[in-house]
Amino acid sequence: MTHDQNGPVSGERRALSRRSVLTTIGAVPVITATSAVLGATEASAATATVNPSAQRQTIKGFGGMTHAAWAGDLTAAQRDTAFQTGEGKLGFSILRIPVGESSADFGRDLATAKRAVELGVTVFASPWNPPASMIETFNRSGQTNAKRLRYDQYAAYATHLNSFSTYMKNNGVNLYAISVQNEPDYAHDWTWWTTTEMVKFLRENAGSINTRVMAPESFQYVKSMSDPILNDATALANTDIIGAHLYGTSYSNFPYPLFKQKGAGKELWMTEVYYPNSTDSADTWPQALDVGEHMHRAMVEAEFQAYVWWYIRRSYGPMREDGQLSKRGAIMAQFARFVRPGYVRIDATANPATNVYVSAYRSGDTVVIVAINKNTSPVSQQFSVAGAGSAGVSSWVTDGSRNVAPQSATTMSNGSLTVTLPARSMTTYVTSLSGSSPSATPTVTPTVTPSQSPSQSPSQSPSQSPTGGTGAARVAYTMNTWSNGFTASISITNTGSSTINGWTLAFTLPSGQTITSGWNATYSPSSGQVSARNVDYNGTLAPGATVDIGFQASHTGNTSKPTSFTLNGVPCTVV
Repeated sequence: MTHDQNGPVSGERRALSRRSVLTTIGAVPVITATSAVLGATEASAATATVNPSAQRQTIKGFGGMTHAAWAGDLTAAQRDTAFQTGEGKLGFSILRIPVGESSADFGRDLATAKRAVELGVTVFASPWNPPASMIETFNRSGQTNAKRLRYDQYAAYATHLNSFSTYMKNNGVNLYAISVQNEPDYAHDWTWWTTTEMVKFLRENAGSINTRVMAPESFQYVKSMSDPILNDATALANTDIIGAHLYGTSYSNFPYPLFKQKGAGKELWMTEVYYPNSTDSADTWPQALDVGEHMHRAMVEAEFQAYVWWYIRRSYGPMREDGQLSKRGAIMAQFARFVRPGYVRIDATANPATNVYVSAYRSGDTVVIVAINKNTSPVSQQFSVAGAGSAGVSSWVTDGSRNVAPQSATTMSNGSLTVTLPARSMTTYVTSLSGSSPSATPTVTPTVTPSQSPSQSPSQSPSQSPTGGTGAARVAYTMNTWSNGFTASISITNTGSSTINGWTLAFTLPSGQTITSGWNATYSPSSGQVSARNVDYNGTLAPGATVDIGFQASHTGNTSKPTSFTLNGVPCTVV
């Protein structure tokens, strides 16, 4: 991607050609697109079998990019919309930022990166160009001003990448990884690298980089860019993440057998895409469902561990220019809010009916099933979860009129769940193998601070115990009720002057209310005097920071709210 000297952005791809994009977009209504997908009245699909014991890749997360120099920074409110997990949020757990070409540029995206880290987000960075002093021009197939890194500057370039990583760390952002080059094979406006040059740098210089190393970030998942890395033992040893972009990549090219053969101990990330185009509004429906299918295939067929969009805020992106979720964003949130870092994809019948796509994920006893129905009519879908008993099921749906809308709780009986997938919809189901209340978030720590050396696996840690910072807090409690149930969204803000390390929010549920599932905290017991305790990735609350938690519950007619809350035993201000 590249910026436009005459406007906010150019170089947005339509197929593989470059074009300028209209950027004057505000609050946009849902736009209906024509579709050739047909469906029968209340069709029935084959049973989708889910096998929690057949584990595949570990999910690192879902996210997008900010590039303040090219598209403007996110506002404070937009950062929270992007990275928090409550209602109306995207739930992104990965942020990609650019590497500045000089030290004067290093801080451009710092504010967004710092807020992301406060919210438990993994941050990584990609460079477009080395410092100008390290570049030379050459003639590449008639492009007389093509740029490449001078061969005598490879060590200096590694030092430059280290300088950026160190700057971010000194300012509160420990990068999870840094890339060698953004799209080295599509670099008309930035720096070209051949596969030979990339392998040479990885062999001789990447070992000195002070965080995980990502390569090659080919623009179209061109395997001839990454095969040489996998086939060179020294280059591979110095590479931690194989990164790829999916512009124009056919589904038939999603699988990567060589990575499965030689990539043991390495990670496989999809680090940039917009789909299906940058010309249409992100609110065009049902076209936004194409994003869901694309993400499904990226998880199931390509077995990527991460899925990262291009600009977070854009007319065709997950967040509209007015800061609200678009339809494409709601589709992404169906994955991002519920399939959290540390979840493991498990086997599921991927295509139980024409235009129906199913994938499943597990963290401990919690199972998340994501189902897409692109047909024009509803589909009756049975899920059979091997080894499961009977448990409550929470669900959220996005269709032409709803965005990640919570639905009434239902029940899985002896591992069997039968539902109706609405026409042209995407639904996320969260349940439990053991019959306990399911959690919509993981109980593992997202690896946001790479304290170990590159190519080591990040460790997981248990939930934190409160160790300090038990000062004042503010609580906002919002309910969305229906006939016999409700969801509660709770925002906890540290209004004190010291960091809270580990927290427990205590409150009393009114009579007749019983929690059936929750997210971003563990809840015990399910009624009466309840304690909501942090999970591994959100136990630290810096002064002024906010954490969003929530739960779904049943009621017998009483829809009143708790009247008071305490955080680590200290009464909270309720707003």
